[in-house]
Amino acid sequence: MSETEIGQGASTPGDVTGHALRWLLSPTTAVLLGALSLLSLPASFVLTALIHQFSASSSGVANTAAGLVFVLAFTVVGVTVARREPRNPMGWLLIGLVLAVDVGNTAPAYAYLDYTLHHRTLPLGRLAVLLSASWEYAFVLLPLIILLFPDGRLGARWRWVVRGFLVFAAIFVAGTLSVAVSAFSLRHPVDSGGNLVGLSNPSGANAWFAPVQGVGLLASALLVIAAVIYQTRRYRRASGEQRQQLKWLAASALFCIACFTLNQATGGGGLLGGVTFSVGLAALPVGMGVGILKYRLYEIDRLVSRTLAYAILTGLLVGTFIGLVALSTDTFALSGRVGVAASTLVAAALFNPLRVRIQRVVDRRFNRAHYDAEATVAAFTTRLRDAVEIDAIRTDLLDAVNRAVQPTHASIWIKP
Repeated sequence: MSETEIGQGASTPGDVTGHALRWLLSPTTAVLLGALSLLSLPASFVLTALIHQFSASSSGVANTAAGLVFVLAFTVVGVTVARREPRNPMGWLLIGLVLAVDVGNTAPAYAYLDYTLHHRTLPLGRLAVLLSASWEYAFVLLPLIILLFPDGRLGARWRWVVRGFLVFAAIFVAGTLSVAVSAFSLRHPVDSGGNLVGLSNPSGANAWFAPVQGVGLLASALLVIAAVIYQTRRYRRASGEQRQQLKWLAASALFCIACFTLNQATGGGGLLGGVTFSVGLAALPVGMGVGILKYRLYEIDRLVSRTLAYAILTGLLVGTFIGLVALSTDTFALSGRVGVAASTLVAAALFNPLRVRIQRVVDRRFNRAHYDAEATVAAFTTRLRDAVEIDAIRTDLLDAVNRAVQPTHASIWIKP
């Protein structure tokens, strides 16, 4: 066999690495990781029941529902993005974040079950202890998700920032694993709350991890702020599809913050608190998924304008209703039922006029394309009243259609 044939037949280390990387970033891997994430849900419920920590109260049910929505939203979006765009790190980061939270909830429960209730007789007990702090890795992945949206591409300066952050993240992960290894010798390495013993206040051989942990969380928070500033500057310079993608990110993030604020304002409990918290958790990954996959990308302007219009309308009607009830009962000395009925009728009468007027004002600012299209159609309707020549009408109609909806081609066929 010649040297050329030997060279052609042998696999180089680069080829082996490339094949391994393609296998790791394959759609099959994404599906398997997604299935693992979804399987963690029933496993978490079973383990929580076995260690007698499952709560059937309203707050416990709300927390369970919020966790279910979180896992489903991040898993579905992450797997979908990873399957369709395997070279885009966004899908894998979303899957990694939800797996970090899943494992961080399931592993401590299993470790507590093994070490406390079964006296180290269950298999994989040490592995569960080793993974008990994995929920902290979600704080490492979150700033990267915001920074790398939507395609994972960064400028040269930001690449060095990310590389430095990843080096520090590796040290952070090594510290958590070191604390977990030290906890192997303890009788109860995980407390009843699912916290790894020694993680919050490392001492002895792990004392070096205390400042690293504080600096790591601070670095994650600073990188989140830097990522928000970076995406804001990109939005100002962007146009076309990229601008719409960043709109989806901004709108979903603001909606998520609004839901969390409402959740805290209502006390964070009950049905309303659980719904707002769950919807807020699902908003961010769903908005990111739409932006990355460019599915109905240009609907964001309409969604934002409709949401703002109905939020303003609801606030005005509620304020009007409360004011009229107070006015009718306190000033005019009407009975409570009569005042409420009169206020309801007034609010119902104001609904449609206010909705139309508010929608126009909001569209003028947040959905300019729709506002311009309506103005074009209205102007054409006005000119049509005085038009008598068919050729002039046809030309004017084509011009109005092109300016309103911007089709790739438009023609009129007139039947004689």
